Amino acid sequence: MGNSSEFQKAVKLVINTVSFDKDSTVQVFEATIRVLGSLLSAHRIITDSKQPFGDMTIKDYDNELLYMAHDLAVRLLPAFENTKTGIPYPRVNLKTGVPPDTNNETCTAGAGSLLVEFGILSRLLGDSTFEWVARRAVKALWNLRSNDTGLLGNVVNIQTGHWVGKQSGLGAGLDSFYEYLLKSYILFGEKEDLEMFNAAYQSIQNYLRRGREACNEGEGDPPLYVNVNMFSGQLMNTWIDSLQAFFPGLQVLIGDVEDAICLHAFYYAIWKRYGALPERYNWQLQAPDVLFYPLRPELVESTYLLYQ
Repeated sequence: MGNSSEFQKAVKLVINTVSFDKDSTVQVFEATIRVLGSLLSAHRIITDSKQPFGDMTIKDYDNELLYMAHDLAVRLLPAFENTKTGIPYPRVNLKTGVPPDTNNETCTAGAGSLLVEFGILSRLLGDSTFEWVARRAVKALWNLRSNDTGLLGNVVNIQTGHWVGKQSGLGAGLDSFYEYLLKSYILFGEKEDLEMFNAAYQSIQNYLRRGREACNEGEGDPPLYVNVNMFSGQLMNTWIDSLQAFFPGLQVLIGDVEDAICLHAFYYAIWKRYGALPERYNWQLQAPDVLFYPLRPELVESTYLLYQ
């Protein structure tokens, strides 16, 4: 942090060498959270009048990163067109738009976790288009939740609104949908984001949470969040994945600190046992199901937020 010389070199390298005018098909979600998000973050670091990381300003900087972010976002917009639900296609070609053979199925997290970056871009540009399409996708997914449980599935058909994947949990396919609801509210103050999050959080507590009510006392096992059928709330399997480790951090942000500490301790115990979080862990067998670890940051972020 505060290494201004290397930051300036990196920014100039991006400005001088990166172009999105390429015949390349990308995932809308990945391009948004990694590339668009990075451009916007770097732009804000440079232009923030408070300069909280030291002097990271760049001489003669003329909003190039913001213009690049706009260019990329415009190339992603075709993913939101020609879908009957408003839920975007999962992939788009940066030069030609949506490929003719693109799958009509997308995961909830991929389609519903674009609001932070698109919302920031809209507000920096004074152009509501980007936030509008991202928010429309979130609302479309939200309106497809189960009337009985309030839960969402993990894979949906963007044309029919039919749930192809009916698993509801906190891991792959759903994780950042919940995360972005709360963080969007924190960033933008839109009441409907908080209302959706609060309703989702209550459904999560009602149907996904297993174990005793209190973390360190009472009968039964410590609390755990499992994967269930979105319509019935019935258990679908006995594994969790490492992406779920974001949830304690989210609980800190809403003030549910005691439960956050308890859940974080569960993931940290697994980390200590193996030296990393396995991609998938079977809580019934108390053993990993999928053995790789792709340097995911979720547990790190939760640890940081708890430390704060």
